[in-house]
Amino acid sequence: MDNNKVIKKLSFIGIFGNIALSAFKLFAGIIGNSGAMISDAVHSLSDVFATFIAFLGVKLSGKEADDQHPYGHDRYECIAAIFLGLILAGTGIGVGYAGLQKILSGNVDKIQVPTLLPLIAAVVSIVVKESMYHYTMHYARKLESAAFEADAWHHRSDALSSIGSFAGILAAKLGLPIMDPIASIVICLFILKVAFDILKDGFMRMMDTSCGIEYERELKTFIEGQDGVVSVDLLQTRLFGNKIYVDMEISVDKNLSLIEAHDISEELHEKVEVSYPNIKHIMIHVNPSK
Repeated sequence: MDNNKVIKKLSFIGIFGNIALSAFKLFAGIIGNSGAMISDAVHSLSDVFATFIAFLGVKLSGKEADDQHPYGHDRYECIAAIFLGLILAGTGIGVGYAGLQKILSGNVDKIQVPTLLPLIAAVVSIVVKESMYHYTMHYARKLESAAFEADAWHHRSDALSSIGSFAGILAAKLGLPIMDPIASIVICLFILKVAFDILKDGFMRMMDTSCGIEYERELKTFIEGQDGVVSVDLLQTRLFGNKIYVDMEISVDKNLSLIEAHDISEELHEKVEVSYPNIKHIMIHVNPSK
C-alpha cells in the first residue's frame, strides 16, 4: 500500500465531497426553510477544514528525525487531532446556539415549516457521510493515523447530525415546527460528545500515557519467551503520537560475556520491533541474573 497515495485520496474525497455536500445542504436549507439543515450544512463545511488539518498533520508527522527533533515528528498528528476536536466543538456550540436562539426568541409560532427538499437532503447526507466514515476509518486504521481516525469520526458525527435534522424536519412537517430548532440542539450534543472523545485521545497521546496493563502484560510474556532472556525486571511503555516507546530491563545469565549479553539484547530488540510494528524505539538495559 502506497501511504502517500492513500493520504492524498482520502484528503481529496474528504475535501471535495464535503464542499459538494455542504453546498447542496445549504441550498436545501435556505430554499426549504430549514434551520436544522442550514446548521447541518455548516457542520459539513467544518469537515473541509478538518480533512485539510488531518492531511497536514499526517504529512508533517511523517517527516524524518532531524537535529532539533531527534525523536521524529509523530506528535504533529496529535496536534492535528486536537485541532480537529476544537473545530468540531466550536461547530457544535454554534449549531446549538442558533437553535437555542430560535426557541428563546418568543416567535416559535412564526417558525416556517420546512419543505420536502431539506428532508431529501438529510437522507442523502446520512448515506453519503456514513459511507465516508467507513471509507476513511478503513484506511485510517491501515495507516494507524489518529488524525484521519478523528476525521472519520467527524464524518460519523455529520451523519448523526443529519439523522437529527431528518427527525426535526419530519416532525416540523407533521405540525411541530419547534422541532426544527430542537433538532439543532440535539445535533449540537452529538457533535460535542464526539469532539470530547477526540480531544481526550489527542491529549492522552501528547502526555506520554502508557499503553495499558493488558498491552504491557502481553509484551512482557513475548519478551520472556525469547532465547537468552531469564526474566523481565522492568517494562515501561509510553505513547508518542501514534507510536510506542519502550524502556525495559532484562536479566540474562550472569556468566555470559559482554558480547553474548549484547547479542541477546540486539536480537530481542529486532524481534520486538518486527512483531510489534507500532513500537518505534526500545531502550534495553541488561542485568546479570541472580
